[in-house]
Amino acid sequence: MKRLTLAAAALAVLTAPALADDYPWTPDKPITIIVPWGAGGATDQVSRVTAGVLEDALGQRVVIVNQPGASGAIGKKNAFEADHDGYTWAAGAPKQLGTYKLLGQWDTWVDDWRLYNTVTNVPLVAVNPNAPYETMDDFVAAMKDGSVTIATAGAGSSGHAAAEALKGAVGGSYKHVTYDGGNPAVVATVSGEAEATTQLASEQAEMVRAGRLRPLAVLADQPLEIDGYGTVPPITDFVEEKLPILSTAFGIFIPVEGTPEEVIATFDQIWAEVIPNAEPLRKYALEKGALFTPAAGDEARERVWPEIQADAWSFDAAGRTKMSPDELGIPKP
Repeated sequence: MKRLTLAAAALAVLTAPALADDYPWTPDKPITIIVPWGAGGATDQVSRVTAGVLEDALGQRVVIVNQPGASGAIGKKNAFEADHDGYTWAAGAPKQLGTYKLLGQWDTWVDDWRLYNTVTNVPLVAVNPNAPYETMDDFVAAMKDGSVTIATAGAGSSGHAAAEALKGAVGGSYKHVTYDGGNPAVVATVSGEAEATTQLASEQAEMVRAGRLRPLAVLADQPLEIDGYGTVPPITDFVEEKLPILSTAFGIFIPVEGTPEEVIATFDQIWAEVIPNAEPLRKYALEKGALFTPAAGDEARERVWPEIQADAWSFDAAGRTKMSPDELGIPKP
């Protein structure tokens, strides 16, 4: 029995997450994660959960700073222009790092960054309960007439990409109303400033549960379960044409050039040992109707690439790009 106990103890030591002192890099001051959107949106929500997990792992405070503007470009630029010493990170949907240059918003590229993904979200078409759209069929008919007002977090945001993809599938048009983040766009829809929003389900779940938004369809090929509400039908129940990939991975990322190797090695280790077992992140995904999809480095980039392709060509088809995606080596999906 004693021999078995010692063996079990040894196994526990080998499989337990590393302590802060066991990482190649130990921060000696707070780390800042810049959220380039307003408070309460999908990026802000998951970044705050991630920050708590990182604090426990590193034994150092992780501070969230909201810097919205320019569809997330301002906050990310500030992170990029800060010292590349491991103490300033950016957060958000890494797929945008592959479309800023296309949209003429910022000369950056996804391979300029080291990616650390946490969850994947899907967009949801939801309307103000007073809007005259009881079903997705009603909404599609209104889009074909060009009479729908849709609130999103701005050009290049996940909500905007979803609206453009939907327009490409059903035709017609819509009036685009932009806000500095997903949460402001959702709140604007709840208040009646806009009729609908195509922001992510994670940003809308609480309002859906409260009956302040009416969900019509999830922009995916399978139903979405929202805890406390029920099932939202997939867009494939209403639209025959296949829509591009509309899922959106979220995480944090840091410029590659100049960042100390020990910083990268430390976060690689945390994403291998800690994040996949992080119960707060797993719980967040369940409550928000999101997928828990931790991945780092090359694996994270590989998972994000189809999202970049889908968004790039969707924006190109809508006439919003300053160059062809081909010029950046983005093949049509």
